Amino acid sequence: MRQLTDPRHTRRDALGLIGATALACGAAPALSATGGDEVLTESAVLRDPEIPVAGNAEGDVTIVEYFDYNCPYCRKLEPELRQVVQDDGKVKLVYKDWPVLGPVSVAAARMALATKYQDKYVAAHDALMSSASRLTEPRIRELLAEAGIDVDRAAKDLESNAKAIDAILARNNDQATAFGFKGTPSFIIGKFRVPGALTMAQFDQAIADARKAAAKK
Repeated sequence: MRQLTDPRHTRRDALGLIGATALACGAAPALSATGGDEVLTESAVLRDPEIPVAGNAEGDVTIVEYFDYNCPYCRKLEPELRQVVQDDGKVKLVYKDWPVLGPVSVAAARMALATKYQDKYVAAHDALMSSASRLTEPRIRELLAEAGIDVDRAAKDLESNAKAIDAILARNNDQATAFGFKGTPSFIIGKFRVPGALTMAQFDQAIADARKAAAKK
C-alpha cells in the first residue's frame, strides 16, 4: 500500500482498504477527491499538533475519528470506542470535529475546541457525547459546566482563538471531503479508510489489520 507522504501519489492512492479490513468492516474502497494533495499527508491526518488526542499518545496504531456531536451514531459508539482504546493500551485516538449537522453542531465543535486552552477537551468531548437528545446552545453550556469546565473562560478563549479554531474545522472538513466520507462517524485506522460505525469486534479487527499492515513494511 502506498504511503501518504509520497508527493508523487494522488489522494486516490493515499489511503485505501485492503483485504481483511474491507471484509471485517464492510466498508467501501477509498474515493478520489479534488484539490491539493497536501490535504491528506500523513502529518496532516495523523499528527496535526492542534488536534486533541486521547489514549496512548505514543501508540503503535492511530485511530482518527471524524464526528459530529449531534450524530446519534457517534454518541452510540463512543463508549465502545473508548473501551477498545483503553483495553488495547497501544492506540492513539485523534479527535477530528466535523460538524455537518447544522449550526448547533458547529457551535458545539467550536466550544469544545475552545476548552483545550484549559486542558479540558476530552472532558468536554465526553460531556457533549453523553447528551441523550439533540443539542442546543444552552444545553452545550449546561453539559460543559456539569463536567467541571469553566464555560465563561471557554467562551472567552473561543473569541480570542476563533481564527485558529475555525482553521482546525476547515482542515478537518477538507480531509473528510477528500477521503470521500459521506457522514459521521468516519475513521482512519492506521492507514485504512473506514467510513461508518463499527462494533467493538470490528474495531479490534481493524486495529489488528493495521498492525499487520505496518509489520509488512
